Amino acid sequence: MTKHEERVKLFQLIFNCSFYENDEIPEQMDLFRRLQMASEQETFKSVEDKAKKILSNLGEIDVILAHASTGWPLSRLGKAELSIMRLAAYEMLYDKEIPTGVAINEAVELSKVFGNDSAPSFVNAVLAKLANEPVKE
Repeated sequence: MTKHEERVKLFQLIFNCSFYENDEIPEQMDLFRRLQMASEQETFKSVEDKAKKILSNLGEIDVILAHASTGWPLSRLGKAELSIMRLAAYEMLYDKEIPTGVAINEAVELSKVFGNDSAPSFVNAVLAKLANEPVKE
């Protein structure tokens, strides 16, 4: 599985979890593993580990995204677009192995497939702002 395919699976898992309460997430991850990735257990472990890291940092990620998406409260965003930006923000802020440009480009590509027509430009603008502004603590 390529890194891009792994990122698509990670997006799908994060997106799926956005519909459930925290106590239901382990069950949803298990269901995703059984239905989507039964033949790819090693890759799923990587996807699951990253998803857990994203979800455990969600509060901080959302604060940072809310600041970067000036004029657009996160509650107004589609779950697909928000999940894509959460994944990219995690990669930009916490995963030092992924260059910022790669995280942004992959997010834009995911938004072309899973978002609405205006999603790619919106996702690009928010993530570019995030990349160019220091994170306020």
